[in-house]
Amino acid sequence: MDNSKIGHHISEQFNKELEDIRNKVLIMGGLVERQIELAVEAYTTGNMELAEQVIKQDNQVDALEVAIDLECSQIMALRQPTAFDLRLLITVIKVIHEIERVGDKAERIAEMAIQLAGVESKFPHHELEHMAELVKSMLHDALDSFARMSVEDVPAITALDDNVDREYDNILRQLITRMMEDPRNITRTLDVLWTVRALERIGDHACYICEHLVYMIKGEDVRHLSHEELEKRVNVAR
Repeated sequence: MDNSKIGHHISEQFNKELEDIRNKVLIMGGLVERQIELAVEAYTTGNMELAEQVIKQDNQVDALEVAIDLECSQIMALRQPTAFDLRLLITVIKVIHEIERVGDKAERIAEMAIQLAGVESKFPHHELEHMAELVKSMLHDALDSFARMSVEDVPAITALDDNVDREYDNILRQLITRMMEDPRNITRTLDVLWTVRALERIGDHACYICEHLVYMIKGEDVRHLSHEELEKRVNVAR
């Protein structure tokens, strides 16, 4: 973990407070990564115990979000940070929101696993599993970049979102075809669609984390930029 940007305050306590917050963000991120893994496994194997575990873990994620948010607010009120320190705290508040939303999506997948338990599905799970691997990789790398406080890998991470979107469109076409072939498949197919949509949104949240990270490191708001423009901004004076 690169502490070069944090450990520069006269107050050692302030350094510890900032480092503590960053560590808590990574703990929260690790919990959510595990949620995704267990939720997808529960969905593809029909393991209800795993699905229930994911749903229960969401309370831990929510509690961490509240605790970190409060800690950031207290530091801003007491320390009145400026420049990078202020951007760090603002970014943490935004990042934990993204992580919490990812946790909600994992919980949604787990709920779908329970809903579809015992129902025979002809939908090939390998497409869904491949998409899950893509978004898990994006989230992991985004959190790793946050841990290292580096934007070097941001363009590569956000570029993967195009692959996720292609996977999503491919699965969507298969699901629509299935519904058209037999209307009796509509309800079950829509349940699968909700699951795939949740995975697609996880990829989006990973991209948002990357955008917040660029703001923290470079002080630039890169939301709503094309991937080419984002890459240019990241590579300027790196």
